[in-house]
Amino acid sequence: MPFPYKNVLITGASSGIGQALAERIIDSGAFVIAVGRRQDRLDALVAKFGSDKVAAEVFDVSDIEAIPEWAKKMTTTYPKLDSIILNAGFQQTLDFTNPQSVSVEAAKSELHTNYLAPVASVAAFLPHLTAVSGPASIYFVTSGLSLVPISRCPNYCASKAALHSFAWTLRDQLSNKQETKHVRVVEIVPPAVQTELHSRQPDLVAAGDANFGVPLKEYTDETWALMRSDEDLDEILIEQMKPTFGNTEDQKRKVFHDMNSMIRKQGKFNSKP
Repeated sequence: MPFPYKNVLITGASSGIGQALAERIIDSGAFVIAVGRRQDRLDALVAKFGSDKVAAEVFDVSDIEAIPEWAKKMTTTYPKLDSIILNAGFQQTLDFTNPQSVSVEAAKSELHTNYLAPVASVAAFLPHLTAVSGPASIYFVTSGLSLVPISRCPNYCASKAALHSFAWTLRDQLSNKQETKHVRVVEIVPPAVQTELHSRQPDLVAAGDANFGVPLKEYTDETWALMRSDEDLDEILIEQMKPTFGNTEDQKRKVFHDMNSMIRKQGKFNSKP
């Protein structure tokens, strides 16, 4: 099935999964607004594909207060925007057995980038996406660690778990209102992938673990095929993740839908305090 969106904004598009998905989407014929902090990387993407296929927009999504004005600029500059892929994020080790090494400021920055920036972006872009006449979408790139955490990077796991939970609730809200039900919410859930997410972490480099995970091309090929699937997937997990992560949320998902349906029938949604 062809990718249904024609003007796609991607954060974290200067490297890793973001850049790889940007290239697939450009090749599909859609126009991409590539967002990142590194001008040279974004300029290289434009040079590779041409300014008629991709635009470079330098922006640091961790600047939460600047997001509303930035989103207004993006939707004014690119009025046909119909999809956003919120991919930007980073990971760091936090070892609480050595509390002196734990930087609260660094933890706050990680939370801002991985969770608060996507939430703020959704709030800022939704009025535009709601007004789109055809299909529109919001993609979140979370992590398998949003489902099952590991001890090495607890704050990263928590930030992605928060985004995973937010994706569920946002999807439920939008799908139950006539004026927003055309805006799909899709969660891309990667395993460990060979990207700069790992190679930029000094402790992993020192341990010789900076290049572990699924090769980026292999991961992107399978993920892109699933993004184009006619199954309307809410969550995208590649095949090798399914034995470990595939059924971890099944019971919780049923409880979530049952509980929200019950509350909605009781008329408790959108009630004023």
